[in-house]
Amino acid sequence: MTKSKKRGIITGYARGWPREIFDIKKGSKLLAKQLPFLQQPGVYILYRDEHPYYIGKADRLYRRIGSHATKPQAKYYNFWNRFSAFAVVKKEGIDEVEAILIAAIPTVNSAKPKLAKEKLPKDVANLMREMRRDSVKDVKARLEKLGARAKGEK
Repeated sequence: MTKSKKRGIITGYARGWPREIFDIKKGSKLLAKQLPFLQQPGVYILYRDEHPYYIGKADRLYRRIGSHATKPQAKYYNFWNRFSAFAVVKKEGIDEVEAILIAAIPTVNSAKPKLAKEKLPKDVANLMREMRRDSVKDVKARLEKLGARAKGEK
C-alpha cells in the first residue's frame, strides 16, 4: 500500500495484490482480514491477469472483494486473479472515483459510468477521421514498398 495525504479523496491504494490473500491464513485468521487497508471503504478493480475485468465499490474492501474471491456462486468468482483497490473515506468520493474508473478503464463487463458524457465535437470527429485516413494511407504505402521489394528480390 502506498499512502498519500489524508486530505484527498483517496487515502491510499493497493496495486496488483493476489486473490490468494483471501485463502491463506496467517496464524488463525485470513491474511486479508489482518490488513488494515482492506478494512476501509473504497473502490476496487478485479483483473484477469493484466486485463481489468470488473470495477466495483465497497463499504469495506475486505468484505466485498472477499465475497468475489470466496463464494463460488458470485458472478465474477472464476474470472479474476488479482485486484487493485483505492481507500476512499467519503461516500460521495466512492461514487465519484468508481465513475471515473469505469469511464477511463474498459472492462470485460462493460459497466457504464454514472457521469455525463460529453458529445464528441464535430471538429474533433473530423480531425479523427482525417488522422485515420492518413494512417491508412501510410500503411498502404508501406505495404506497396514491401510488395515491390519482394518482387524485386525474386
